[in-house]
Amino acid sequence: MMGFCADPATVEGVKWWMCYLTTNTHISFYKSFLVVLALLALTAPLAMLLGFAGALARRSGIFPVSLIGHTYTSMVRGVPDIVFFLFIPIAMDQAFELTRHKILCPEVIGPVYQGNDFVVCTAAKLPLSTADAWVHTTYGFFLAAFGFAIVFGAFAANTIDGALSAVPKAQLETAAAYGMTKRQTFWQIHLPQMWGFALPGLSNLWMILVKATPLLFLLGVEDVVYWAGALGKTKTAAYFDYPHGDWRLGYFAMLLVFYLFVTWVSENFLSRMQAKFNTGQATIGGKKLPQGIAR
Repeated sequence: MMGFCADPATVEGVKWWMCYLTTNTHISFYKSFLVVLALLALTAPLAMLLGFAGALARRSGIFPVSLIGHTYTSMVRGVPDIVFFLFIPIAMDQAFELTRHKILCPEVIGPVYQGNDFVVCTAAKLPLSTADAWVHTTYGFFLAAFGFAIVFGAFAANTIDGALSAVPKAQLETAAAYGMTKRQTFWQIHLPQMWGFALPGLSNLWMILVKATPLLFLLGVEDVVYWAGALGKTKTAAYFDYPHGDWRLGYFAMLLVFYLFVTWVSENFLSRMQAKFNTGQATIGGKKLPQGIAR
C-alpha cells in the first residue's frame, strides 16, 4: 500500500481508489482468481485420468472390474453434483483422520462417531491445530479439487467410453489383419481416432467445470465468489477505513467478465483442437472438411 494511504480519511478521488483497491483484502481477492485457475489446472487432468480409468473399466472383460466402472459412472451421474461436492471432501477428510487415529492413537478405545460428532485424537487431526493458516487453506483446496475430479471424472468416463465405441470397427479389424497386436491397435489406431469423437463431449464438460468453480465457496475455500461478496457488502464508516454502499453488483460484474474471458479462450482453444483431430480422421467433422485436407 502506498504511503499516502496511511490515513484513509485524508485521501479522496483517484488516490482514494488507489488506496482502496490495494488493501490486503483486495490483494486476497486478486489472488483468488489464481485459486480458480489452479483448481481448473489440477482438476482437469485428474478428471481425465479417472475418466480413462472408468471408461477402460466399463469396457473390461473382467466382470468385477466392469462392475466397478459401471457403478462409478452410474452412481455419480445419478446423484446431484452438489451432493458429491459436499460429501466427498468431508468423507475423505474423515477417512484420513480415522486412519491416522487408528495408527497414532491406538490407546484410545472410545468410539470415533459420537452422535453427530466425529471425534479423533489431537495428533490425528488434519491439518494439525498448530499448522499455519496456509496449510489449512491448501488442505481444503486439495480436498475440493479431488471432489471435483471424482464427479467430472465420471462424466468424462462416459464420454470416452462412447467415443471408443464410435470408432469404426473396420479400422480395428484392418489393424488386426496387418498383424498388429491389441495393444498396438489401441495405442496407434483406436485411441488417436477416439479423440475426434470425444472432444465435443469433453469440451462441453470443460465448460461445465469452469461454471462449477464458484461452488468452491460452498466448500469453505475463499474463492472469487467469497471475496466478491465480502468486499461488495455495505461498509460503514464506524467500522471500516474505506466505507461504501452495497457494491456487490460491481464486484460480481468483474466475475462475469472473468468467466466470459475464460470461456472465450477455452472455446477458441477447443475449436482448434477439434479441427486438428478431425483432420484426416473418420469422423463426421473430418468428412465435412475439403477432400484435399481430409486425405
